[in-house]
Amino acid sequence: MAYEPEFEKLDQECCCDSTELHPDAISHARALLLTDEDTIFSLSELFKVLSDPTRIRILQVLHDTRLCVCDIAETLGMTQSAISHQLRILRQARLVRAQREGRSIFYVLADDHVTTMFDMGLAHVSE
Repeated sequence: MAYEPEFEKLDQECCCDSTELHPDAISHARALLLTDEDTIFSLSELFKVLSDPTRIRILQVLHDTRLCVCDIAETLGMTQSAISHQLRILRQARLVRAQREGRSIFYVLADDHVTTMFDMGLAHVSE
């Protein structure tokens, strides 16, 4: 849907003044509605993972850099234990992945989708 400035005027209102339905719009929305419960649940879980400020900060520091747990902890001023806990959640959500190099394990964003999600979310809240 294209941005329509007149919607800004309606920020304080939430309901229509009439109960007139718009069948074409309803039909279109229903056609696009997700119906697979597993997909809906997975998407909901992804947004839950992204709802934590510490995990957002971890994604931010990994945006263009690969770091080990010690590096992330030092960068964010947190304990390695706290970072490890958050990384486990991010790994389970497939948002980051680990790469072993010798005795070190480095973390990176899982793929370009994660980078794009982060960039788009940041652009949206920065508008």
